[in-house]
Amino acid sequence: MGENLRSGRERTRARILVVEDEDALARLVKNHLERAGYEVRTEGKGKPAIAVAAEHWPDLVVLDLMLPDMSGYEVCVELRRLYRPWVLPVVMLTALNQPKDKLLGYSHGADAYLTKPVATSELVSTVAEMLSHVERRS
Repeated sequence: MGENLRSGRERTRARILVVEDEDALARLVKNHLERAGYEVRTEGKGKPAIAVAAEHWPDLVVLDLMLPDMSGYEVCVELRRLYRPWVLPVVMLTALNQPKDKLLGYSHGADAYLTKPVATSELVSTVAEMLSHVERRS
């Protein structure tokens, strides 16, 4: 993940950080997003994910809410301290599917909220849509 967004250099593939503590699901999401043409890095805990986001400036984050070291809500708040929503979209991908969970996700800074299990096509199209919003604002 050598270059960053602010370098001004052109990149051909958007970089996505997937924050998911279930290894099998993280690999599955990574594989589908890579097949869609994205460069993907995974992290299984919130604190390392925040550090990666601060250092490597991903173009989008796919974020689980139930992480071993902190909640995804807390991770999202920290990401919002680093980046504005139009700079770094956050897509929450979680098993929490109650309306209150979704409202909490948006109130903590999520740009999109998907519940598990999610269709691959829905995940990939949501990522593409979020990234297109960022491109239009650049």
